[in-house]
Amino acid sequence: MVDGNPLEAAETVVKMRGIVKQFPGVVANDHVDFTLYRGEIHALLGENGAGKSTLMNVLAGIYRQEHGHVYIHDREVHFSSPRDAIMAGIGMVHQHFMLVPSLTVTENILLGLDEPRFVMNLDRYDQAIAALSEQYGLRVDPKAKVWQLSVGEQQRVELLKMLYRGAEILILDEPTAVLAPVEIDELFLTLRSMVANGKSIIFISHKLNEVLAISDRLTVLRRGQVTADGIPLQGITRRDLARLMVGREVIFEFEKQAHATGDDVLCVENIWSKNDKGLDALKGVSFSIKAGEIVGIAAVAGNGQSELAEVVTGLRRSSKGTVRILGEDFTNSPVRRGIQFGVGHIPEDRTHVGTAPNLDVTDNVIMKNYAREPIGHGMVVDMGAAHSFAKDLRALYDIVVPNIDTPVRLLSGGNLQRLILARELSGNPPFLVAVQPTRGLDVGAIEGVQRLLLKQREEGAAILLISEELDELLRLSDRLFVFYEGEIMGEITNVHTNDDELVEQIGLMMTGTRMDELHLETEGASHHD
Repeated sequence: MVDGNPLEAAETVVKMRGIVKQFPGVVANDHVDFTLYRGEIHALLGENGAGKSTLMNVLAGIYRQEHGHVYIHDREVHFSSPRDAIMAGIGMVHQHFMLVPSLTVTENILLGLDEPRFVMNLDRYDQAIAALSEQYGLRVDPKAKVWQLSVGEQQRVELLKMLYRGAEILILDEPTAVLAPVEIDELFLTLRSMVANGKSIIFISHKLNEVLAISDRLTVLRRGQVTADGIPLQGITRRDLARLMVGREVIFEFEKQAHATGDDVLCVENIWSKNDKGLDALKGVSFSIKAGEIVGIAAVAGNGQSELAEVVTGLRRSSKGTVRILGEDFTNSPVRRGIQFGVGHIPEDRTHVGTAPNLDVTDNVIMKNYAREPIGHGMVVDMGAAHSFAKDLRALYDIVVPNIDTPVRLLSGGNLQRLILARELSGNPPFLVAVQPTRGLDVGAIEGVQRLLLKQREEGAAILLISEELDELLRLSDRLFVFYEGEIMGEITNVHTNDDELVEQIGLMMTGTRMDELHLETEGASHHD
C-alpha cells in the first residue's frame, strides 16, 4: 500500500504507452497502456494468451516492441537485453523457470552477475543466500542441485535470484502457481514488506482470491487490448474479475452427476519408491480407483504425490509393491506399455515432460498415435492424416495457434495445456492421471478443464487427480486421500465443498496428523465437554 495516500499522488515508476508487439499471425499487444506507482502491488489479469506475459517481457527487455514507449521514473528507456532491464532495477520471475538444472542454487543465483569474476568462494555465497532465504521465508538448500529440487523449491530459487540482485521493480508471473498455501501466505508477507520499503510489484495471477487479497490496483487485458486500466480493487468481487477477464459469467461451482461406478481400473498395493535424491518418497501406499470415479490426492508439494504419478505411468520404478491396471500387472512396465493400455497422462511439467517444445503442434498431438492407423502404416507416417487429426483437435479443444506447423514453445500456457488435454483425451482413455491439470490457467480455462475431467468420469474413465488446489480436489473428487511424507494419512469418502471442518481436517492431515488421531481428538474433546 502507499502509506494511506491516493495512488495517483505516488511517484510513477513505470509508464508504458501505446505498446504494440506482434508475432507471426498474432497481435499480442495492441496499443497497450500500463502505469505502475511506487510502493504498490498492481495485478495484471487476462485469459491465457491475452498478452500479459508478452507485455511484461517487453518491460523486462526480453522482447522489443514494434511501436510504443517505455518510461522508467519518467525517463524513456530502450532495452536491448534483459541485462539492461536488470540494470534499471527491473527483475522478472517467469512462469517457466529460467534455471540451469545441473548447477546448484547458489550457482544459479550468481549466474550472469559481474561478481564474483575469477575466484568464487562458494561457501561465503552459500551463507549469504541461506541468510536471504531465511529472511524472506523462501527456504531452500543453497548447495542443492536444481534438478534435485521440487517445482515449489525451484520457484523459490527464482524469487531469491531477483531479491539477490536488489530489484526495485519486481514482475511476478504466476508466482504462486507452484506454492503450497502456507508458502503463499509467507510470500504475501514478503511482498507486503517489500512494498512497505518502497519496492513496486506487478503481480500476474489467475487466482482471483489472491489478486483480491494482495493487490492495490488492477489492469485487465483481453485479446491484446486493455479492458480495465489501473482500477482500484475496493468493492470488486471475484465474479467481477472473472467477467472482466473473459467477457462472460463464469461458473465457479457445478454439481457432479451421481452415477454407478464399475470395476477397479487401478490397484496400487504396498508401493515403495525413491525420489531423485535416493530417499523414500512412497512408503507402502495402497489404494484403488474404479471405472467412473475420480480419486484425488491432497498434499503439500514434495510429499510423494509426484512420484506416485510417475510410478503408475511407468516413468519411475518402484522398489516394492504392485501396480495393476485393468487387472494386469503393470509394475515397473515401460511407458510404451501404458500407452498400449490406453493410459492418459497430464503431467505436472507441461513444457519439458508433456510436450517437445521445438516440435510443432502436429508432431506433439500424434505422439501416442504415430504408429496406429490411420496415421501410422508400419514405419511410415501419413502426414496428411496427421495434419487432419491435428486440425480436428485444434478446433475441438479451441487451441489458439496460427497454424498446426507452429512450434509449441510459442504457445501460451493455457493453449499448451489444451494441446496436452487434446492428445491425452482424444482416445477416451480408461485410466487418466491428471497432475496439476489447471495450474497457471485462467478462470475460463479452469472451468473448461474441470468440465472435461467430469465428462471423462461420466463416460467411465478412472481418474487419479493430483492437485495442490484443495478447492479443485473437493469440487471434482469422489474420494480423497491425504499424503504426508509418502504415506496416506487418511481417506475422505464423503467429499463435498463448503465444509470448513473438513478443510481443517484435511489441512491437519497434510501436516502429518493421521485421520484416526483426528477422531480420537474429537472424541476426547466431546468427552471432556
